Amino acid sequence: MSLSQRSQSLVGDTPPLVLAHFKCASDPFNFQQNPEGYINLGTAENFLMEKEVSEKLQEIKNDFSFGFHYDYPQGAESLRKSFQNFAKRFLGIRQLPLTNIVFASGASAILEILSYVLCDPEDEILLMSPLYNGFYHDLEARFKAKIKTSNCLEDNSFDAKIFEKSIQSCHNLKTVLINNPHNPTGSFTDKTIIDKLAKGLEKFPHVAILTDEVYDRLIFDKKEIPTFFNYPNLYDRLIVLNGWSKTYAMTGWRLGWGVWPENLVEYVFKFCVNNHSCVNTAAQYGAIAALEGPEDHLNNMMKEFIIRRKLIVDGLRSLKGVECSLPGGSFFAFPNVKETGMNGEEFAERCLQEAGVAIIPGTAFGKFAKDNVRFNFATSQDNIYQALEKINNMLG
Repeated sequence: MSLSQRSQSLVGDTPPLVLAHFKCASDPFNFQQNPEGYINLGTAENFLMEKEVSEKLQEIKNDFSFGFHYDYPQGAESLRKSFQNFAKRFLGIRQLPLTNIVFASGASAILEILSYVLCDPEDEILLMSPLYNGFYHDLEARFKAKIKTSNCLEDNSFDAKIFEKSIQSCHNLKTVLINNPHNPTGSFTDKTIIDKLAKGLEKFPHVAILTDEVYDRLIFDKKEIPTFFNYPNLYDRLIVLNGWSKTYAMTGWRLGWGVWPENLVEYVFKFCVNNHSCVNTAAQYGAIAALEGPEDHLNNMMKEFIIRRKLIVDGLRSLKGVECSLPGGSFFAFPNVKETGMNGEEFAERCLQEAGVAIIPGTAFGKFAKDNVRFNFATSQDNIYQALEKINNMLG
């Protein structure tokens, strides 16, 4: 049996070196700590989903009247109506047609739908770089798209003029992908810059715009997301993706949402019918509970993230040879380690092998980040403190 050529291009979120060490754990999915004493700041997460979602899960477990049959391919009508109300309250969208709302198995699955519906071989797709690696590898491997990248690494900040120049340099551009707040850098781009970007994108009416706003509620310093829903002139080619994983700490529920322009809805529907029939119905009931529940969990989560951000940034800045910008959103820090005498891959491997701390090298997110590493501070303060102490000892 021979493998397909596409399979040779597949990548994972986490470097194999990290996974190999975690296989020794009694529970391989309990990444916070394991019998060997490793601390994971690569893919950490330690917040529980809100109480209302847990209660809904228990209700579903005890009441078979929910029925778990096929539902609408684009998502249950009850969830789409709930999201419609959510969009009025938090996104400022007064009139959002139910047909334009589509749910999928995680926000990343929205990208797959877009790729199938819009991308032909040799089409160009422009991405901010560095970027979550699953995006560009999937596009290249499965859809034979040509990936173009715009270097957004300088000071971990986004420059709309540079991005516009990158658009102009393309010859067969089909889609641009914008991520704010940003994974992996943790940077946040404010409204003044997004306004300029949106205005610039009006010059390219043939280009579809995919904006990943999955960290939109995890923003520091009392700032708010300048969502692309603020720009109605772009609606006819705008796809916004988001989900429940980050805001509601529901990563394992695998549920994301996308809002699509009217001219693509028919084709998105057909893709869903043929690809997955419908999204997990039990998860959709949990999603309704999250959307309609109180926001106490989010407020508490952000209070804790503020403390952790200061702890990890101050700690990284105290390390010899490490420079670190202050993250404006998400739960990532993306320090430059060049002055340690190591590149990002070397630094990450030594942290794992010598300090017992798992982090992600910057090259996992693109070629421009060879001197960076990503720290995830969605873990306990104690884990952060211990990890920094171990790395400090390693550096001598």
